[in-house]
Amino acid sequence: MLFAAGLGTRLKPLTDTIPKALVVVAGKTLLERAIIHLASQGVTYIVINVHHHAEQIIRFVQNHGNFGLDIYFSDESNELLETGGGLLKAANHFIGNQPFVVINSDVISNINIPDMMEAHKKSKALVTLAVRNRPESSRQLLFDEDRLLCGKIDKKKGTKLLSVEKPDLREFAFSGIQIVSPEWFSKQRYSGKFSIIDAYLELCKTNKIIAYLHDNDYWFDAGSVEKIEEANFYLNHN
Repeated sequence: MLFAAGLGTRLKPLTDTIPKALVVVAGKTLLERAIIHLASQGVTYIVINVHHHAEQIIRFVQNHGNFGLDIYFSDESNELLETGGGLLKAANHFIGNQPFVVINSDVISNINIPDMMEAHKKSKALVTLAVRNRPESSRQLLFDEDRLLCGKIDKKKGTKLLSVEKPDLREFAFSGIQIVSPEWFSKQRYSGKFSIIDAYLELCKTNKIIAYLHDNDYWFDAGSVEKIEEANFYLNHN
């Protein structure tokens, strides 16, 4: 599942006329970068949710021959459903018992998806979240010594939510990349428009949601002009 429905408000006025997923970084659109990376990791079937300038994304993919993959669209043109609602709306694409990758289209990373998938299956987790040590991020997820999700903290808002009370919790920032087992659809209790992290913070009370640390990979959140400039510089010089 590739999330590409966002409004890209931090990239205005650029995103007034194009969707964030079609912003170009180092010669390629974010969407193309995400699809090519997934394909290089063995992914052959992708569902893309669309809302803002949806027709441009669909046309872009079709003009590239679906990049030689099976690509389908989950249309949220009538209402932007956020990450949790977006995944729930696409549920009929994920029938079966195989875990699947969920990734934000504005994330640029060389993360090893097969390694992450192997760790997910070995742990028998409901969800595996790619995380990094990014102390500069105001939003952090809280994990115990076994890297089980226990809560979250928002330093900018000064808020903290603990779903599971445990001592010595560690802070990691979510990378916008995750592996989800299909049981999530029947276990989570949210509907309509909702954040997938909120659903995880409820589910982690009774289900295993674990961290996958990938500090050795490169990673950029291309959601702002400053971050795009950083990614441009790195990708053009490496």
